[in-house]
Amino acid sequence: MKDPREVIIRPVITEHSYDMMEKNTYTFEVAKTSNKVEIRQAVEAIFNVTVTKVNTLNVKSKPKRMRGAAGRTRTWKKAMVTLKEGDSIELFNA
Repeated sequence: MKDPREVIIRPVITEHSYDMMEKNTYTFEVAKTSNKVEIRQAVEAIFNVTVTKVNTLNVKSKPKRMRGAAGRTRTWKKAMVTLKEGDSIELFNA
């Protein structure tokens, strides 16, 4: 198993992710090579909660321009983690 801090990179803080917190679903950026089992184990180890469901998706890059030069944003992997009823992650509640 990988180190949990290598699997979970950062939480994703958006309006949509805050709306999903009411449904006990939290959003994280995760390592591209991680799978659902590793994500589940990492969240349970770091935050001491029980995970019931993990959904993942790869976020594709978008074309961007900066000072006339064309480029692209980076690709990354997102995980939406649903917790057991009654559990919560204090990082988001602060």
